[in-house]
Amino acid sequence: MTEYHIPVSGGGSLWCWDTGGPGGAVILLHPHSGSGESWPYQQPVLAAAGHRVIGYSRRGARGSLAGTAGADEVADLNALADHLGLGAFHLVGAAAGGRIALAHALAHGDRLLGLTLSGSALDLPAPAHLDALPAEFRELGPVYRAEDPDGVAAWLAIHERAGTATGSPPPLPRTALYPLTVPVQLITGDADPYCPPSRLRRLARRFGSPEPLVVAGAGHNPHWERPETWNGLLLRFLRG
Repeated sequence: MTEYHIPVSGGGSLWCWDTGGPGGAVILLHPHSGSGESWPYQQPVLAAAGHRVIGYSRRGARGSLAGTAGADEVADLNALADHLGLGAFHLVGAAAGGRIALAHALAHGDRLLGLTLSGSALDLPAPAHLDALPAEFRELGPVYRAEDPDGVAAWLAIHERAGTATGSPPPLPRTALYPLTVPVQLITGDADPYCPPSRLRRLARRFGSPEPLVVAGAGHNPHWERPETWNGLLLRFLRG
């Protein structure tokens, strides 16, 4: 794995890691609660399957500098892809990262091979009562919290190091259908309070109704809570 600091507008920079290799590139976009550190269960599995795997921290999150300009996170992602010399790539967005991933797909669909959105409610409002809960209660499902306290502690350590990404959520078009030409995969956990299965089915209609995929026993971070299941869904999608 190679680490980079990639310059972006206004004196900002993005901390990025890259497994390299000749395989198809997959860029992972972290949740608001995380950073480029949020993918320890995905990086080795995707790399072993032959993919070039790339993760980064958005402006203000761990290792990345916010800079002085207002962040255009779609432009930042494009700058990262250009800096790494990527052609077309797969884009995976978790939770808040999914909104950036979708905005990028709408603006630069010609650069994408596929789009996976996990636990992302996109422009649907978050339930107000969640703000009063501890981070692990908002982000991790009750089954996972009960069965894996060490995993919860590891997640909290990454969350506490992550800081806060400073970019504003990119605007999404108010349209009944998103005009995408790339394949789309939608995933959520069955106990995700932000994007429960009912919301995911509602969102799926805006993508032309791809099959919503639900990970049992997971909350808002199924890639962390149930990585074997989540990785299997992603690898199947990447294989086409």
